Amino acid sequence: MSDHYELVLSCFLRDDTPPRVLAALRWHLGIDDDGPDNLDPDDHPYPLLLTGQRRLPGGDFMSLQRTVQERTSSGERYEWELFVRTYWVDDLTLYLDALLALIAPHVAHPGYGGHIRDEYDTEVKPFKFHDGTYDPVEV
Repeated sequence: MSDHYELVLSCFLRDDTPPRVLAALRWHLGIDDDGPDNLDPDDHPYPLLLTGQRRLPGGDFMSLQRTVQERTSSGERYEWELFVRTYWVDDLTLYLDALLALIAPHVAHPGYGGHIRDEYDTEVKPFKFHDGTYDPVEV
């Protein structure tokens, strides 16, 4: 029998996040059908952030959108808002590091970036981003 997890990604990505990274995220989220050429298929074998399982209370959710973060006298400052809450089976955890490594260099603000938790557990294992990388998460 498989273990099941709630996976949450909740972070802002810099406005200068490369188009290839945004394309990869759109593919992982199921927004775009075609996988980008720049992803290693061993680390990203299929879209990992698809929603729709409806196995978690409140359901799955995903959003990737460019939003205004600040208005100043010199104009508006934008960031990419990434939020995902989805249901994962244990096999998907093999690809967690590759997914976090894709995101980490582009995170706008260090600190909390989401978490993973066993669906019946109360303890979460947070993702902490800093300096273009992240702290390893043991699942």
